[in-house]
Amino acid sequence: MSIETIATDNDALVLSEEEIFAAHEGGKLTISSTVPLNNKRDLSIAYTPGVAQVSRAIHANPELARTHTWAERLVVVVSDGTAVLGLGNIGPSASLPVMEGKSALFKSFGDLDSIPLVLNTTNVDEIIETLVRLRPSFGAVNLEDISAPRCFELEERLIEALDCPVMHDDQHGTAVVVLAALTNAAKVTERELSGLKVVVSGAGAAGIAIAEILLAVGIEDVILLDSKGVVNADRADLVADPGSVKARMAQRTNPRGVTGGPGEGLTGADVFVGVSSSKLDEEHLKLMNDQSIVFALSNPDPEVLPEVAQKYAAVVATGRSDFPNQINNVLAFPGIFRGALDAKARRITPAMKIAAARAIAELAEEDLSADYIVPSPLDARVAPAVTAAVAAAVTE
Repeated sequence: MSIETIATDNDALVLSEEEIFAAHEGGKLTISSTVPLNNKRDLSIAYTPGVAQVSRAIHANPELARTHTWAERLVVVVSDGTAVLGLGNIGPSASLPVMEGKSALFKSFGDLDSIPLVLNTTNVDEIIETLVRLRPSFGAVNLEDISAPRCFELEERLIEALDCPVMHDDQHGTAVVVLAALTNAAKVTERELSGLKVVVSGAGAAGIAIAEILLAVGIEDVILLDSKGVVNADRADLVADPGSVKARMAQRTNPRGVTGGPGEGLTGADVFVGVSSSKLDEEHLKLMNDQSIVFALSNPDPEVLPEVAQKYAAVVATGRSDFPNQINNVLAFPGIFRGALDAKARRITPAMKIAAARAIAELAEEDLSADYIVPSPLDARVAPAVTAAVAAAVTE
């Protein structure tokens, strides 16, 4: 029996393999009825003959499906199992426990019904066709753990194909919480957000989305790093593939034309955001500006451990719960989807994501410090605040 210890702010959590497997036995989800089924009258209302009247009414007026079925309040969590947590391409069946967990989070934090839908295909066309055919059964799509670069095409095409909110949470949920955390880290270090020089390590799903949202709020000096170094418009592999996501981002980032590797990218930088499996050399931290900000978000092993980063950085965050400043998607996605569905939004827009980030950041302002730049994922205020902000952004 293996045992894992996770430190928290107050106590250490000791998790045994036996405890973990027992909690997952039979799955983590169930379906429950919202109406009584205790006698013939109950059955006649909930099922036949009463249900036929509702079906006839929906046939005559399809809009009634929004109010008289659960479809428009149901989020499907869709994955093909190709980029699951830090486990990689483990397939749909092995991804199902993660998707069940995501559905449980939707219910607990956003009060939204959700079901996991893992698909035994990695073909983008087939995934789209499947979801288009299933559209009458759900109200929103949360794409999850789908590998890059396929995830970019899949999300873009699904948004066009479906008349409901679609979001790849690995991209945009991460980006929203990073923006919230960076907004407050800039305040802690007495900087203007728009003037920050930011290096994002990782040009996959999360890295691209982070760069996108930072550019959208006016941060002009953003550099992307991948396994080949700085993403630069003149780099041979990007010139050879001008239609790729990285090549398009190269045209919009790196305004100073930096070339080289992590050392060149981080020289004079204010912020490091890590969303890759690469490690950050301690020597590179020394190249950053004073009062730097380091978000080492890879799980379970950050790009640099907080005790090392804190030698040089004023604010340090990770994706883990056992260190201060956990940057966690659960701060964002339940409220984003709830707000979009409450407002009957057709799409989740950049303005809605930015509104969500600002709502999250504002919740931490009263007690803001270097060790507290975002609220806890367990803070009950978060989902309602994000929901309200996103719904307001739809109205505006």
